[in-house]
Amino acid sequence: MDTPAAAPPLIEFKDVTFGYGARAILDGISFSVPRGKVTALMGASGGGKTTVLRLVGGQQRAQRGEVLFDGQDVGAMKANALYAARRRMGMLFQFGALFTDMSVFDNVAFPLREHTQLPEPLVRDIVLMKLDAVGLRGARELMPSEVSGGMARRVALARAMALDPELVMYDEPFAGLDPISLGTAARLIRQLNDTLGLTSIVVSHDLEETFRIADHVIILANGRIAAQGTPAAVRESTDPLVHQFVNALPEGPVHFHYPGVDVEADFGNGLGGRR
Repeated sequence: MDTPAAAPPLIEFKDVTFGYGARAILDGISFSVPRGKVTALMGASGGGKTTVLRLVGGQQRAQRGEVLFDGQDVGAMKANALYAARRRMGMLFQFGALFTDMSVFDNVAFPLREHTQLPEPLVRDIVLMKLDAVGLRGARELMPSEVSGGMARRVALARAMALDPELVMYDEPFAGLDPISLGTAARLIRQLNDTLGLTSIVVSHDLEETFRIADHVIILANGRIAAQGTPAAVRESTDPLVHQFVNALPEGPVHFHYPGVDVEADFGNGLGGRR
């Protein structure tokens, strides 16, 4: 009996290069994001993780290579095709990025009102279903200033799912959360991914919680992929940078001290020396 062919990945990066001026952020990277899975994108600060999300969403375009979403090159899309692709994506921004002058209800309703012609009674039902999924149906009338940081992140998650996307991207979803809120957010990401058949990309520095919910992990470093695979495989990597990262070591390829002149030479001129 033939084994059914695996579904093609939802996202593929093929030899992608991107930078700002002479500074290369991504240097010829290639990887894929499997459908229906939670993929964690990790690495030291400034390693290009958020840039990857911007390339997928079309806010930035690769200078070389292809960024494919469902087989189509995002960088080659015209405006109408790009907007159509974005409607299949949801984004949870760092710290939620809620509209401060809109209620919880109106924040979640915003993409429905902006991108569809649904009647208001149906918008109401959808919003309440999304809020119920994140445990906040009862908070619909509150303003963002009246909810906690963890609640705001859950409202943002409900908004990200308002249009029933195939892909949800999370930019630092655990930043600034207390342990209870963090655990709740992580459980929701995993639960919603599996229940709704989503594909998720999670950019995070919280190694333990992210490894707990991820199916696939990609570690970015120095513009390249240092390691990728299951969380267990990445933990066992012998790459010095990956070892330093997953074990939170203060010394390794990523140094504590910013590069500078020799200490003896710097202090050799005494207190009156130049800076």
